Amino acid sequence: MTDAPILKVVDLSKLFGGVRALHRVNFSLNPGELMGVIGPNGSGKTTLVNLITRFVKPTSGTVFFKGKKISHLPPYKIVRLGIARTFQMVKPFYNLPAYKNMIIPLYSPRMKQLASGRYGDRDAVALDLLEEVGFERDAFVAYKVAGALPQGYLKRLELAKAIALDPDIFILDELFSGLSLAEVATIVPIIEKLRMAGKSIIMIEHRLKELFRIADRVIVMNFGEKIADGLAAEVMASEAVKSAYLGTEAD
Repeated sequence: MTDAPILKVVDLSKLFGGVRALHRVNFSLNPGELMGVIGPNGSGKTTLVNLITRFVKPTSGTVFFKGKKISHLPPYKIVRLGIARTFQMVKPFYNLPAYKNMIIPLYSPRMKQLASGRYGDRDAVALDLLEEVGFERDAFVAYKVAGALPQGYLKRLELAKAIALDPDIFILDELFSGLSLAEVATIVPIIEKLRMAGKSIIMIEHRLKELFRIADRVIVMNFGEKIADGLAAEVMASEAVKSAYLGTEAD
């Protein structure tokens, strides 16, 4: 990791009418770092991601990527710069085969730019990417329509679409949600492989034990504010965190 952060969030705030969803949140993400974001429901975690990726316009505050301000840019330009996200509620093209769901990222302006127009057979690339995240080719799972796939495969498909963009930063919104322990165990090595490739990762998670095994550090949100930032053991020991969120899960 270098000293210069790849992502910097400065006093990021959001008001929805008179409701304060996020209030002056600050943090930096280093190259190659995996940072967890935890907190109770309604604490502002997904709002934070939506503001960083500009799916929601900030009321105030600034986001910097590689030292350049991006908080005024539309989402498609942020993706093109190198920030990709997954969504907690997956919404694939249900009537298309899983591998055809890879069309949008593989034909995106970012991939055209990275590949200089020489990307090859995109169907073959899509199948390779899906196999990388756990789609078995011999079982023809990648050829099944997305609407026929169980939750575990839909989450893998969501991750594959982000990987297809070859971003510098992955933002994973509750990727483990709805998965069994066995399914999580198969996805963790994929995330670790991304880290080994030098990617920076932000993970919003309620699956604390699984997250803490792989996170370099964790920030904790509550009522739209960041109340802790540090190693998992440090934030677990915080009285503010225990009272606000962890409770019996701290055991």
